[in-house]
Formats: sequence, C-alpha cells, structure tokens
Amino acid sequence: MKPVVFVLNGPNLNLLGSREPAVYGSLTLEDLEARARDVGHEVGLTVDCRQSNHEGALVDWIQEAGRSAQGIVLNAGAFTHTSVAIHDALRSVATPTIEVHLSNVHARESFRHHSYVSAVAAGIIIGLGVDGYDFALRALARRIGATASSALA
Repeated sequence: MKPVVFVLNGPNLNLLGSREPAVYGSLTLEDLEARARDVGHEVGLTVDCRQSNHEGALVDWIQEAGRSAQGIVLNAGAFTHTSVAIHDALRSVATPTIEVHLSNVHARESFRHHSYVSAVAAGIIIGLGVDGYDFALRALARRIGATASSALA
C-alpha cells in the first residue's frame, strides 16, 4: 500500500484561477489537485486533497493525518498568519508537514511575513507557484521512503 499524504488548502484557495491571477496564477484548485495526484502517483504516494475556508476543518484534518497519513502539504492561506490552533494541531502530530505558499509572502504586506506554521513545519516552500506543491510532495516521498516502484504495487 502506498503512503498517504494529505494536501490541505485553506481559505480562498477554492478561488484559484479567478482570484488575483497575477499573484496566484491561472490554474484552478481542481487543476492543482489533479497535478498533485499525478506527482504523487509518480513518486509512489496516495495524495488526498482537501480544501476548507474553515479553520476547524483544517485542524480536524491535521489531527486525522496524525492517525492515518505519513505526510502533510499545507497551504493554510491567511490562517498561516493568524492561527495558533493550526500551529497547535501540527505540533500535536508527528506527521512531517511542508508549508507551501503560491506567492512570495515576504514580498507582500507585512502582516503576511509571520507564519504560525513555519515553526512546526519540516520545510517551507514560498513563491514558486504550483511547482511548490510538486517539490513538497517529492520531498515528503523521499523523507518517508516512497518510491516510484511502490506505485506499481
């Protein structure tokens, strides 16, 4: 059985493709999720994609990942900069998490420069658009020992 990685996206990421395409790109959330599943298959992972505009749903999914997944790719959106609850949920699970942001948050408004996620993340990928998700999945696959050959099992 292939290792499971949750790809969790927070508020407003359901608007990808129409929300500020100059900042976030033209791909939709559905495009991003399909690409993540394709990369996951390539590196021997089962990718479970979820999005919510609600902080509690993200906390619930992080806790679920602690019981049933081997990794998390997390774009917490605006909750990155405000949510102690997400920080605490990540701290409470042993599941390695890679924080991803489509845009370079450090080149934007100053309130986006602080992340409650970064302190508990195994790694951070910022400003590389959708490619950041690819890099995060590949890094997690190496970290948890998934291989393309396990995709054939």
